[in-house]
Amino acid sequence: MNEVIVAKFGGSSLADSKQFSKVKEIVLSDQKRRYVIPSAPGKRHAEDHKITDLLYLCHQHVAQRLPFDEVYGIIERRYMDICLELGLSLDMKDILEEIKGNIAIGTSADYAASRGEYLNGIILAAYLGYEFIDAAELIVFQKSGQFDAEATQNKVQTRLTSANQAVIPGFYGAMEDGTIKTFSRGGSDVTGSIIARGAGATFYENWTDVSGFCMADPRIIKDPKLIEKITYKELRELSYMGASVLHEEAIFPVKKEGIPIRIKNTNAPQDEGTLIVSDLSPINYSGTITGIAGKRGFTVISIEKMLMSSEKGFFRKLLSVLEVNDIFAEHMPSSIDSVSLVIADSELRDKMEKVIEDIRTQLNPDSVIGYPNMALIAVVGRGMIKTKGISAKVFGALAQDGINVRMITQGSSELNIIVGIENDDFERGIKAIYKAFESK
Repeated sequence: MNEVIVAKFGGSSLADSKQFSKVKEIVLSDQKRRYVIPSAPGKRHAEDHKITDLLYLCHQHVAQRLPFDEVYGIIERRYMDICLELGLSLDMKDILEEIKGNIAIGTSADYAASRGEYLNGIILAAYLGYEFIDAAELIVFQKSGQFDAEATQNKVQTRLTSANQAVIPGFYGAMEDGTIKTFSRGGSDVTGSIIARGAGATFYENWTDVSGFCMADPRIIKDPKLIEKITYKELRELSYMGASVLHEEAIFPVKKEGIPIRIKNTNAPQDEGTLIVSDLSPINYSGTITGIAGKRGFTVISIEKMLMSSEKGFFRKLLSVLEVNDIFAEHMPSSIDSVSLVIADSELRDKMEKVIEDIRTQLNPDSVIGYPNMALIAVVGRGMIKTKGISAKVFGALAQDGINVRMITQGSSELNIIVGIENDDFERGIKAIYKAFESK
C-alpha cells in the first residue's frame, strides 16, 4: 500500500506569493504529499488583515445596507497580486466578481467567510499542478448544521480514489441542499484531519509558523523547550487549559484511525516539529512532564458540611443548582466534609450571590464561601504516572517562590496535576514550575 501524507497549511503559510513558493517546495519535495488543505491568507505583518476577517466584514456591511466595495477591493487585490507574482495565468476576475455578486445579494455569513479558503485552493491547485476539489463536494453537514462524519468519510474515500493529487480547501463543507456551512474558526485543521482519515493517510502534517508545541507559553517563558512527542490525551489536556495548540476537534478523526499528526514550520521545514501520537504508544520519558498550561479568571465556591459524604442526594442537589443557573463547573475537588466548585468567571458572570443563596437553601451547609480572582495551572504528562516526587517538585517550586496554593486536584488517570493560585501569581507560578522541570 502506498504511503499518503495529507498536508494542511495555515493562513500564515499562505499569506503571500513568497509563502506560496515555500509551500510548493515543501509539497513537491515528497511525492507522498498527495492531498493539500489550504487556509485563507493570513496576516503578512502586524497591521495587515486576515482575508477571512475582511470577508466577514463584507457580509456585515451588506446586512447593514452599507457599501462594501472598498473592503472587497482589498480582497481582490490580494488574490490578484498573488497570481501575478506567481506568474499564473488564472482568470480570477470572473470568480471574484461572482463571489462579490453573491455576497451583495445577501448570501450567508458562512458562504462569505468560506470563500477565502475556496479562492486560495484554486490558486494553490494551479500552482502545484494538482486537481482542485471543492470541499463542498466532500464535507457533509446535516440539516441541523451538525457535521456528518460517516457520510463525509464515504464521500472522501470514493472521490479520492480518482484523484491522485488534490488541493481541498479547509474550513467549510455543505448541507444536502448545497448551502455552505463552516466549522468554527480554526476549522481548516478539522478539514485536514477529516481528509487524512478518508485518505487512509500515513501522516497528517499541520504546517504553521512555529516549529511545534512549546512546553509552556512563550509569552511567559522566554524560548521554552519544544515538545518532541505528545499523545492525543496530553494535547487535549493542555488545549483545554488554554494552551494555543491545535483546534480540539481536529484530533478526533485521526485519533479514531491512529494516524499520527506532525506539527511543522513552513518557514523552517528542516525542524523536526512536534509529533502527536496514539495514547497507547509506549512511555519512554518517565520522571518528567510534557507541558504546562493555565488560565486566569476563576472563582472557587467552597462548601463545608459535616457528614456531607454520607448524605444521600447531596451532590445531585449541588449539580442541580448549577444546572438551574445554567453554569458549568470546571472542577469539583472534594474531601470527606467539603467540596469546591471551580467556575470560570465568564460562566458565573453576575450570578455569584444567587448561586450561593441557592446552595444555602438546597443543601443547608455549615458554610459556603466564594473566593474570586483565582487562576488554574495544569502540569500535564504521561511521564508523571507512577513517578515519585513529581507533585513534591511542583509544590516545592511554588513554595520556593512564595506562591500560596489555594486548591489542588488530580485526575484518576494521573495525567495531570491542577493547582489553583491567585490571579496575580499566575505568571510567576508558570515560571517557577517550568524552571523546576526545564533541565529534564
